[in-house]
Amino acid sequence: MAYDLQLSHIGKVYANGTPAVIDFDLDVEKGEFIAFVGPSGCGKSTTLRMIAGFESITSGDLLIAGRRVNDLPPEMRPTSMIFQNYALFPHMTVRQNVMFGLEVKKLAVAEARRKVERILDKLGLTEVAEVRPTRLSGGQRQRIALARSLVIEPDILLLDEPLGALDANLRKSIQNELKLLQRELGITFVFVTHAQSEALALSDRIVVMNGGKVEQISPPRELYTRPQSIFVARFIGSNTLISGQVRQVGGAGTMIETPFGILQAEAPPHAIAHGTGASIVLPAEAIHVLPGRMPEAEIRAIYGANVIPCTINRLQLVGHILQIGMTLPNGEAVSLEGHADKYRDTLSADSPAFVAWHPADATLIAQ
Repeated sequence: MAYDLQLSHIGKVYANGTPAVIDFDLDVEKGEFIAFVGPSGCGKSTTLRMIAGFESITSGDLLIAGRRVNDLPPEMRPTSMIFQNYALFPHMTVRQNVMFGLEVKKLAVAEARRKVERILDKLGLTEVAEVRPTRLSGGQRQRIALARSLVIEPDILLLDEPLGALDANLRKSIQNELKLLQRELGITFVFVTHAQSEALALSDRIVVMNGGKVEQISPPRELYTRPQSIFVARFIGSNTLISGQVRQVGGAGTMIETPFGILQAEAPPHAIAHGTGASIVLPAEAIHVLPGRMPEAEIRAIYGANVIPCTINRLQLVGHILQIGMTLPNGEAVSLEGHADKYRDTLSADSPAFVAWHPADATLIAQ
């Protein structure tokens, strides 16, 4: 298969010997929307800058459309990059900003003008084409940056926290526009963000990085529901982790001895041995909270072994979402959210309850 972008054992070590990116492998198909997420300093922006050519590569190979581009300068690569601060020229009008890249490429004037007018129209910027960016809103400046990057018709668009400076409502609106635009143009997008919600909403696949290494590469739903490491389980979403040791494998499933008794999980896709330390990872959406007045035997008839008594200590309604704070028997605090209708008139603060879940909704990760 021909890929738009390939990173093969890519590494970056700074002059002082500090590794920034370690043995990074990724194959990106044409038209994919890839998001990089991870804590600050994990190497995601460094990786993006290596793809763009703004950062040198210490080891490995970087291929774009099958061509090795390790030593190719940024202006010679079929990529375009949008920075968080947009890097617009304040002394130029919107039209001049968008035209700039085509002038650098020395495109014929008539053709350049046609391309500029087409992209201005597509992004709703025609009416402000003669205005300078400093007089426009954050959303309009973001569109200018997009127009300037897209007008040169790159094979790959690189975006480094491009929505970070926008307020929440505008950010959501631009997210929707960005995804629709990417689908329409069919251009490969590689997107760095600190916002998990953006990555989960926009991307086809998400790369989770930690300490310069790739922890997991998965589609959003798989990443959210089936983390492959303890780091990903703690970093993505709102998960509760219950540690224990594997006591039975096969038959009725995998049984784990925990501080709350024997709990059940589906066997993971990889082999896990008896006696192995493991954690049950429970997404907040998988946990059901049941009032303490319900007979425990009735609850276990539905959920099997996966029933733990708890105490509800906080209920807070935020719009149609009920936030529930609970304490488990070992003193651990657990918080989750659910639709208010699901729990209407069934739960009360400072009262006993049960948390329960179906084995198939949890993920077992070896420690």
